[in-house]
Amino acid sequence: MRTRLAAAGLADIAEKLDANQRLDADEGVRLFATPDLLALGWLANRERERRHGADTFFNHNIRLEATNVCVASCLFCSFARLKEGDPGSYTMSLEHAWSKLRERADQPITEVHIVNGLHPTLPFSYYTELLAGFKRIRPAIHLKAFTAVEIAFFADLYGMTDEQVLRELMAAGLDSLPGGGAEVFAERVRRKICHDKCDGERWLAIHRTAHRLGMRSNVTMLYGHIETPEERVDHMLRARALQDETGGFQAFIPLAFHPDNNQMRKLPAPSAAETLRVHAVARLMLDNIPHIKAFWIATGVEVAQTSLWFGVDDLDGTVQEERIYHMAGARTPEAMTPQQIRQLVAAAGRRALERDTLYNLV
Repeated sequence: MRTRLAAAGLADIAEKLDANQRLDADEGVRLFATPDLLALGWLANRERERRHGADTFFNHNIRLEATNVCVASCLFCSFARLKEGDPGSYTMSLEHAWSKLRERADQPITEVHIVNGLHPTLPFSYYTELLAGFKRIRPAIHLKAFTAVEIAFFADLYGMTDEQVLRELMAAGLDSLPGGGAEVFAERVRRKICHDKCDGERWLAIHRTAHRLGMRSNVTMLYGHIETPEERVDHMLRARALQDETGGFQAFIPLAFHPDNNQMRKLPAPSAAETLRVHAVARLMLDNIPHIKAFWIATGVEVAQTSLWFGVDDLDGTVQEERIYHMAGARTPEAMTPQQIRQLVAAAGRRALERDTLYNLV
């Protein structure tokens, strides 16, 4: 393998990793440039196995998108509708939202994952009562809800600080933040694809505050559109720097751009090889974030399975009724059972472990 790493121009990077030395931005860009995907994967898998061996984590969760009404105009989004009454728009009643958990009373679900559009007219009490209602139904359920973009929107809309929003949501039952809305932190990219939602610095600041308040969170990266390798690496390094500061990130989740039914439909979707490359580089650059997650809804089931040898140790969960990616043309199932996930992991030669949101084994 040493000969192959040398031929791929990665021998010095391998030596740094052997010495537990941190990779820098230039080395991250080189990882994206190397033509030898398998050499890159070998390095990433080695780092994955140092941390987790063959263990592969998943959780029994449900996904809820309570409304797709959204004032933002992200070019990559196929989910949002500008206002109530637009074709395809919806806002669930609280009872309808709660029924998604009630009707699964027989399932040992440990997490409800909630993300929404930026609805301009709902009262803040809609969101606090949404959380409180889920806790009344199942007090032990973990509520991972509202991206940093939503938190910023609530603060601006309701005349609160970001911290006030977080504290009130925590009082209502919020347990952790998802990693969505990060897209790519680079200002050039955000200006072009999502100019009217909170910038990268505010996204990071909200997660910093959440960590200070005792919550854990994740961080995503939307890849495969107009971002450059340098901007991908910059995104990873900003996440790494905040993790150095707070230790609050649990997982890094690359999210594949899907072009169907949105304003960026002329761009191709990222290939399987590119998806494996992004996950592998993430494992090598993010030495202080414990888990690299392949969101199988976005990557495709088979690529997610393969990624378990390219640095990935987490497959998210059962999901159930995901809309955002399916409205963008995802052809993956909307749900998998725990047994299906276990079979998928076992067929890849890994060991499946069910976890809760905080990575306690179930």
